[in-house]
Amino acid sequence: MAQYILALDQGTTSSRAIVFDQEGNIRASAQKEFRQIFPRPGWVEHDALEIWSTQSGVAQEAITRAGLRAGDIAAIGITNQRETVVLWDRRTGEPVHHAVVWQDRRTAAFCDTLKAQGHEPTFQQKTGLILDAYFSGTKVRWLLDNVEGARERAERGELAFGTVDSWLVYKLTGGELHITDATNASRTLLYNIHTGDWDDELLGLLGVPRALLPEVRSSSEVYGPTAEGLFGSRIPIAGIAGDQQAAAFGQACLERGMAKNTYGTGCFMLMNTADEAVPSHNKLLTTVAWQLPDAGGQGQRTYALEGSIFVAGAVVQWLRDGLGIIRSSGEVEALATSVPSSEGVFLVPAFVGLGAPYWDSYARGTLVGLTRGTKAAHIARAALEAIAYQSAELLTAMGQDSGAPLKELRVDGGASLNNLLMQFQADILGVPVVRPKVTETTALGAAYLAGLAVDYWQGTEEITRQWQMDRTFEPQMDPGEREHRMNRWRRAVERSRAWEEAEQVEAAPA
Repeated sequence: MAQYILALDQGTTSSRAIVFDQEGNIRASAQKEFRQIFPRPGWVEHDALEIWSTQSGVAQEAITRAGLRAGDIAAIGITNQRETVVLWDRRTGEPVHHAVVWQDRRTAAFCDTLKAQGHEPTFQQKTGLILDAYFSGTKVRWLLDNVEGARERAERGELAFGTVDSWLVYKLTGGELHITDATNASRTLLYNIHTGDWDDELLGLLGVPRALLPEVRSSSEVYGPTAEGLFGSRIPIAGIAGDQQAAAFGQACLERGMAKNTYGTGCFMLMNTADEAVPSHNKLLTTVAWQLPDAGGQGQRTYALEGSIFVAGAVVQWLRDGLGIIRSSGEVEALATSVPSSEGVFLVPAFVGLGAPYWDSYARGTLVGLTRGTKAAHIARAALEAIAYQSAELLTAMGQDSGAPLKELRVDGGASLNNLLMQFQADILGVPVVRPKVTETTALGAAYLAGLAVDYWQGTEEITRQWQMDRTFEPQMDPGEREHRMNRWRRAVERSRAWEEAEQVEAAPA
């Protein structure tokens, strides 16, 4: 019997592959960064073929590093950067344009047009999403209207659209499967989270032909095997979930009211709301957490409230690559700890606008409170604190929407290993922050979803039992000091807002 699960974790800045064993421990991993393409300010693109080559390469590398062969892998689970759009030729498998990344803001003006026409309530009610350039639907429409001949080819059924999970499955299966799962579908502005299907009214408003779309499947089922000759043996692909939903699953946030925060390129907080799609009154998102097959073989959807921060770990990359004040991301904690406080410096990393709870496409990064005494260390500390401040605003909004104050926050992602940040996060939240032993919970969630589908694990109870705590950070800050700091943070945010002028509003498609 095959003994391991392979998780493919396709992220915003790198592709990773991790081999997990039966206890949920990491046997081997491999990772490779790829290019970030910035054609214009506010535009972000990836080379979809580079995504594929790095992901397939690290998959083989991880299997080899584990001392295994493809036949030792029981199943593959896929988790991915969400909302990023790939458009490709069905026959050749060639992309017709660079992938347009979730961070990209080029369709902000079109979103303004749709809002002005009164369509936002329709989108919000059906999809649970804010009408924003962050999501896939307006990016698809942009590609169809700006790549020569794309709309005509799409209507003839020659092109395929997918988020990164769809693209990887298409390539892994040699073009046999064009599918997505409910979590990724729920991030497109095209999918009705209540009916569980693509929505014709939304497709019409965005001008997206149904012929482009992948089939929506559950997050945990055997979709099909990898192509002959790809890994030396055909491996079942059996789990798919967007990265934040996968992280919540990997954190065993399987009961209503449990929440996690992932500190990656962006920062994403999810709270399980069980079978209820809770509408937000605080500009959070209502989204599909995962869809598991029920006893009748139909999909049983679990929902979540989500808050999205566009720039979290990416602010540390900016300190490294943009300012050059650190040589590697790992140096930021030591530099920030070298001063006792930021001395009143606040950094609002609105490099690509602000996500929840503001949703301001025209905000830009702001550094305030500088004096002649400000050093690189103060800026580094302010950068880390900004991640925690943004997360605290999400938690407040989430508590108001759900009606249940959070008892603890489970954390994961690269920056969760930063003890200074985690302690400050607990301080500014006023609740314990709990870090698990396995912080690669995004990949672990994808592995669990795949393993459940092939009976590698027997049920969600087994997953709950496997979750193990590494460390709890207890809040130590005085409540009055906490409130004072949050007020100062909000003042800094206000100075970043609506900095860019709105582009000329586009006409809506006929």
